[in-house]
Amino acid sequence: MNFPIKTCVVCGEEFELRPGKPGYANRCPACSEPEAETKPAAGHSADYADPHAEHEVNAARRRAIRDLLYRNES
Repeated sequence: MNFPIKTCVVCGEEFELRPGKPGYANRCPACSEPEAETKPAAGHSADYADPHAEHEVNAARRRAIRDLLYRNES
C-alpha cells in the first residue's frame, strides 16, 4: 500500500504520511518529536510556584473584572 508523500513544513524533508503517526500531518516524525516533549506539565505552571502568589493573582483578576463590570457611569 502506498502512503501519500508529504513535505515537512519545518525542515523541508519528504516523508510518508502513515496512519497513526504521532504529531502533525504536515511535519516529519523527527520534527514532531520535540513538540510532544514541550507540553506543559499537569498541575500548576511555573508562574505559580508559591500557592499564596496564585491566590493574590486570582484576587487581583476578580477585583479588576468587578471594577470593569460595576464601575459608576457618572
